[in-house]
Amino acid sequence: MQCFIISLSLFSKTYIYPFLSLSPPLPLYILAIFSLPPSNLSVQINHILTQVSFSLSDHTIQMAPKGDNVVVSNVKLERIFSMKGGKGEASYANNSQAQAIHARSMLHLLKETLDSVQLSSPDVPFVVVDLGCSSGSNTIYIVDVIIKHITKRYEASGIDPPEFSAFFSDLPSNDFNTLFQLLPPLANYGAGSMEECLAADNHRSYFAAGVPGSFYRRLFPSRSIDLFHSAFSLHWLSQVPESVVDKRSAAYNKGRVFIHGAEECTAKAYKKQYQTDLASFLLARSKEMKKGGSMFLVCLGRTSVDPTDQGGPGILFGTHFQDAWDDLLQEGLITSEKRDTFNIPVYASSLQDFKEVVEADGSFTINKLEIFKGGSPLVVNQPDDAAEVGRALANSCRSVAGVLVDAHIGEKLSNELFLRVEKRGASHAKELLEKLQFSHIVASLSFL
Repeated sequence: MQCFIISLSLFSKTYIYPFLSLSPPLPLYILAIFSLPPSNLSVQINHILTQVSFSLSDHTIQMAPKGDNVVVSNVKLERIFSMKGGKGEASYANNSQAQAIHARSMLHLLKETLDSVQLSSPDVPFVVVDLGCSSGSNTIYIVDVIIKHITKRYEASGIDPPEFSAFFSDLPSNDFNTLFQLLPPLANYGAGSMEECLAADNHRSYFAAGVPGSFYRRLFPSRSIDLFHSAFSLHWLSQVPESVVDKRSAAYNKGRVFIHGAEECTAKAYKKQYQTDLASFLLARSKEMKKGGSMFLVCLGRTSVDPTDQGGPGILFGTHFQDAWDDLLQEGLITSEKRDTFNIPVYASSLQDFKEVVEADGSFTINKLEIFKGGSPLVVNQPDDAAEVGRALANSCRSVAGVLVDAHIGEKLSNELFLRVEKRGASHAKELLEKLQFSHIVASLSFL
């Protein structure tokens, strides 16, 4: 007989959904001591983890079998939201090829921003931050591009490059484990020059760290960051506007799960939330950035002056995804209230919406602000294969919104929902490939 001690620390919904129903959120430590033969240990652990419930004061945690309709209510969005983690079929890591293609098409704009950054003394580390890094390899690629470009600028000035630090930041529920597994090992700084570190195959030339937290608040010390980069993140709101899910409000988004095609007052609530969030974002960055630093920002944008016409995002979330919710309702699997209280917290801004906030803040100079046609979010090998297009649509939706759907209706019904998204996508494959196109706001800002 052997004694085993197992300690489980559960802080984040990333590790709880859909197995635990938690109210209110709190750190929990479970300590289990087993005196069992190794052959029986795993069976006993599984038995305990599916049966046990704990009650501590007024905090209650109960186990629920995987796949049940587990709903966690009254939890702040930032505590649960993330792109879908891991490396599975519907994970963000395996469904962010379109973002990679779009990012590469904008490299010339990024490099223009990098050329505007004031170079600090080589005695001080150059600090880069990617805000909304998610869990795939795109963030690693971009950071590598940034550091190599800045290194060339130092060299062209006849100055030895400094050491580099890169912070990868996202919400606490982000799958940082998958991200760090993709991170190349650090080159040996002590073994040679920066040039040799940069030339080292499959190695990185910077120190790396993860920073969990909302970018709508302060994340770093004052005057500590040279460059902020954020791509495909700022269109995510800090929360669904309260009035949008309030039955008593004129902005109540009845019958819809997204702003696309909604009433004017609903659109105004989304716009107000977006501009409030963007103002908070700029205020935080203005405290953290060094004088002469820069930001390169990319987020979903729209060309229409009408905020209820969300363009590509409207097609992604306001057509077949919307119809799939209606399917569940018609089949008696959910209530109309359950559908109406779910809303995608995304706002595709116009250039004017964005510019108003930057100018009101007054801390940043706008070097460039434009709409960039990014293309389709669907990447398929066989465009004529309707089934593949349907899967691509379902996986694209699920990789970015699946965590929210799971939290609202549970994993079992979430699976049903995305099966219907896939089926509807397959039946409209040609139309999707032609019309589902994203536009992006690209902003280059300097802090002087």
